[in-house]
Amino acid sequence: MADIQKQYITPETKKKLEAELNELIAHRPVVAAEINERREEGDLKENAGYDAAREMQVEEEARIQQISQILANSTTERAAVEEGVAHVGSVVHVYYDGDESQKETFLIGTRAAASDNKDLETYSEQAPLGKAVLGAREGETREYTAPNGRVISVTVVSAEPYNSEKYATLRSQSQ
Repeated sequence: MADIQKQYITPETKKKLEAELNELIAHRPVVAAEINERREEGDLKENAGYDAAREMQVEEEARIQQISQILANSTTERAAVEEGVAHVGSVVHVYYDGDESQKETFLIGTRAAASDNKDLETYSEQAPLGKAVLGAREGETREYTAPNGRVISVTVVSAEPYNSEKYATLRSQSQ
């Protein structure tokens, strides 16, 4: 069986996801008690409280599954993110359409990989720009089609693993 490459998430994101998972798991008995309480009210066909409690249970269980899957398929090991290549978990510096004055810096990743740095934009690897630069090496130019149908070329200037300490320092210096 082929090894599945783990996606990089920051240690802060991992802690946040683990805390949310533990909170949701701890909340299960509360939701179950609410369902039982509403069930005892009688007719389930017209019991909005029961329906709401069941809906909450479905949503929370789905989120538990989602977080569990993210944590199982991710790593905080920076070695998983190659320097100079745009991967999930990389901070990428780019410019557009050959114009070096149109520079942008962003993190490639899912919401799970997103940093707590509000000044650093995060693009999904599923978004047109994220797909275009994924796997690109420094100096490489690729094209993608924007949602408005325009074809845009993007050149990767640099790509580096996200470092929360470095980007926290940059953010505090810019304030």
